[in-house]
Amino acid sequence: MLINFSSSPLPPSSSLPRFSNSKSPVLEPPSLKSKTNFLKPLPSSPCYSSNLSFHPKTHLFSRCPHGKRLDLRSCAVSGFDLGNFESVLEAAGVLTAIIVVHESGHFLAAYLQGIHVSKFAVGFGPVLAKFSAKNVEYSLRAFPLGGFVGFPDNDPESDIPVDDENLLKNRPILDRTIVISAGVIANIIFAYAIIFVQVLSVGLPVQEAFPGVLVPEVRAFSAASRDGLLPGDVILAVNGTNLPKIGPNAVSEVVGVIKSSPKKNVLLKVGRGKQDFEIGVTPDESFDGTGKIGVQLSPNVKITKVVAKNILEAFNFAGKEFLGLSSNVVDSLKQTFLNFSQSASKVSGPVAIIAVGAEVARSNIDGLYQFAAVLNINLAVINLLPLPALDGGSLAFILIEAARGGRKLPLEIEQRIMSSGIMLVILLGLFLIVRDTLNLDFIKDML
Repeated sequence: MLINFSSSPLPPSSSLPRFSNSKSPVLEPPSLKSKTNFLKPLPSSPCYSSNLSFHPKTHLFSRCPHGKRLDLRSCAVSGFDLGNFESVLEAAGVLTAIIVVHESGHFLAAYLQGIHVSKFAVGFGPVLAKFSAKNVEYSLRAFPLGGFVGFPDNDPESDIPVDDENLLKNRPILDRTIVISAGVIANIIFAYAIIFVQVLSVGLPVQEAFPGVLVPEVRAFSAASRDGLLPGDVILAVNGTNLPKIGPNAVSEVVGVIKSSPKKNVLLKVGRGKQDFEIGVTPDESFDGTGKIGVQLSPNVKITKVVAKNILEAFNFAGKEFLGLSSNVVDSLKQTFLNFSQSASKVSGPVAIIAVGAEVARSNIDGLYQFAAVLNINLAVINLLPLPALDGGSLAFILIEAARGGRKLPLEIEQRIMSSGIMLVILLGLFLIVRDTLNLDFIKDML
């Protein structure tokens, strides 16, 4: 399985965090620059595995009840911060649960059809712990790049006859298609279940927009601080021009005026509590000649939560939310492929996913609901791609077989294609783990 996750945090008052840190510039809203690709290989015998990919470049739109749409804007991260150990464990636990659910889909689809299964693994590489039950080896492995379900079809050590009708390779096309597709189906069901529980328990975030731009942070000794701007202020107008409600234009308009006015007075109409007044701010000149005042800016929105009143309403809310998140995942994937030359360098691995998840957990544990739901949806969508080492690649072989009237491709050709894909997945996954680890804030500080 492979995940394409579009992560975009909310303003500080929301249920999801703005993934920013002290190293981010404090003038305009930061933009998240990282991407994650969590990869995992397959063993030599047939199996179905999982890989994860993280794409926080595009906005994540969470469609909320009552026609409201929550716009989760991106924020810049110069490095990843794994924070406290508890939040890291929570994020890792979410990721592990998603992998287990995916592999359990493959496993149950085979088990319920009486198809022989030999292995169920979380991770790959050297075995850290294992036990056997009913001729199946369950293992935890060293490299946390996904998981796999193994079948004894081509295992030379298996004592099952090669013509056994309950070997996966000897089953009809429909049976094999069900087994291969079951991991994706399991993640879709799990994603919907997560959203459904969120709707019934903590509720879905609903965004209400207000005029102006919020100033959540003011840097000490900055131009804004010197001239009297305070955290929590709302900029209502700039040089006599009123700002619109939430949207990209409100923040960018303020940023544009400030950047174009180094060492020039900028008149801001500011709302503070129940009072409105004007403050003159003189931006400092930055190294590139543009103006800066040392603040963070965000849309002026209030986030509330809507909890379903009954089961029918919960199904309605959860369905809308699920469709909205799914639409955004597909759009994000589309944009990634259309701009692959630009986005390829921003793909990251499981370390970055856990770092983002830990940030969500530290900010608000409720945010883990959407974090987990989006990861599941990404995993499902990406794994349908017809690429070697993904579920979609195995489905492609079955479609070719069906088109050939039931004649399979030569086993040698199929194994060469899958082996090359697996090797690329392993190498890319290890590269991304090393790169993302070096990008962690505390590692950067040590270096």
